[in-house]
Amino acid sequence: MATIFTKIVNGEIPCYKIAESTNCFAFLDLNPLSKGHTLIIPKKEIDYIFDIEDELYSELFIFAKKVAKAIDIVEPSLKIGIAVIGLEVRHAHIHIVPQHSTGTLNFKNDKLKLSNDELSQIAKKISDNIK
Repeated sequence: MATIFTKIVNGEIPCYKIAESTNCFAFLDLNPLSKGHTLIIPKKEIDYIFDIEDELYSELFIFAKKVAKAIDIVEPSLKIGIAVIGLEVRHAHIHIVPQHSTGTLNFKNDKLKLSNDELSQIAKKISDNIK
């Protein structure tokens, strides 16, 4: 059975898409730790990030870097953080999160409640700044 992320890539579930390439896909997290919190995934459904073949692994992180630089323009922060947890969805994914303090990347923190309009605007701004 396809993961929720595969269903997002296939257009079966809507998302706030940031960017995509032939092999990678980026979209906003609906329960963000901070504004601009984005998920980066390989389109190919692979559970464990360290099982990704080297070429795709490199491509995924280079893609994440481009997205992170765009997020930093739209949602200025101290730094853009990165986390790979992979327990909640069995599809490899990278969290890219604007950090405003040392505790921003704590996934036990309360999540932001953003409106659909806010999420849509953030996604568009980030997408427009990808180089």
